[in-house]
Amino acid sequence: MTDTAPAPLRVGLVGYGLAGSVFHAPLIAATEGLVLDTVTTGNPERQEQARAAYPGVRIADAPEELWARADELDLIVVASPNKTHVPIATAALTAGLPVVVDKPVAGTAAEARGLAALAEERGLLLSVFQNRRWDSDFLTLRGLLAEGALGEVQRFESRFERWRPQLKGGWRESGAPEEIGGLLYDLGSHVVDQALVLFGPAVRVYAESDLRRPGAEADDDTFLAITHANGVRSHLYVSATTAQLGPRFRVLGSSAGFVKYGLDPQEADLREGLLPGPGVAWGVEPESLWGRLGAGESPLTGGGLPVETVPGDYPAYYAAVAAAVRGDGANPVTAHEAAAALDVLEAARRSAREGIAVNL
Repeated sequence: MTDTAPAPLRVGLVGYGLAGSVFHAPLIAATEGLVLDTVTTGNPERQEQARAAYPGVRIADAPEELWARADELDLIVVASPNKTHVPIATAALTAGLPVVVDKPVAGTAAEARGLAALAEERGLLLSVFQNRRWDSDFLTLRGLLAEGALGEVQRFESRFERWRPQLKGGWRESGAPEEIGGLLYDLGSHVVDQALVLFGPAVRVYAESDLRRPGAEADDDTFLAITHANGVRSHLYVSATTAQLGPRFRVLGSSAGFVKYGLDPQEADLREGLLPGPGVAWGVEPESLWGRLGAGESPLTGGGLPVETVPGDYPAYYAAVAAAVRGDGANPVTAHEAAAALDVLEAARRSAREGIAVNL
């Protein structure tokens, strides 16, 4: 008798904009045990792009077409605009399908917890695509913290900064509340999630949020300060108006500090059409971008010891999702974790608006 591999899980992808075409579709297609069955978009140009990239993929004009044949699918991935996340995820769960939702899973922590409750009631997976837990720099820092290489961490600085002085338009820059636009909820979802994973629950939040660019409707330059229950302070920056980029991470401990410049290479590679796979040196950074570990030296003048960057591993997220759907592993990012991050983002929005620190 020979073992036979289970049939691949059939995935319905909702949305084929930046998130769907650059991140989700390639990672789904590259994951053993998953097959991209259907792409849902009403945009004819994007439909043709999906057909060209994934021959044989089925096309749906609207999510409702997926619920009508729910028995032909095993997983729904929601990569549509933020305002649609909750209704589409709700419909998918109601149709009996496990769901992955891009971040932010919802506009409020209450909505996220409501989705989590529905998934638990139905006995279905609900996972949130917090891919930057698998960034190369983040994995490297987690390793250093696990080794105790910094001693007792006192301050964590994290920057997700860009230089985009001109508005690009679209829902991400919309000031309409229902769009859930602005950098606080976009890039802020990443840096807050990373801070909570590394240092645990937040007890106090302070934020400053600005609209810097002419015509801006949503925040494009925001700072958050989090006090964690364990005493660590996280200083988080997200900006589209940074003419000189700071370090991605600067982490200060009682015995050493770690400074790391540059962004994880996986997004840039995916944008260029490069894909993970056997024999591919995926997520590998050049030595020139390795961080430095030391005490009392300046990394800009070569001080401290170079720390080889751990390769980034976005494919690990979908591999974990596939295992979780089959009942062979844990949910890699739960909606309850996403709700905790949304608690912080909501507190930050209130803090910036009222000029106060908010206790959680």
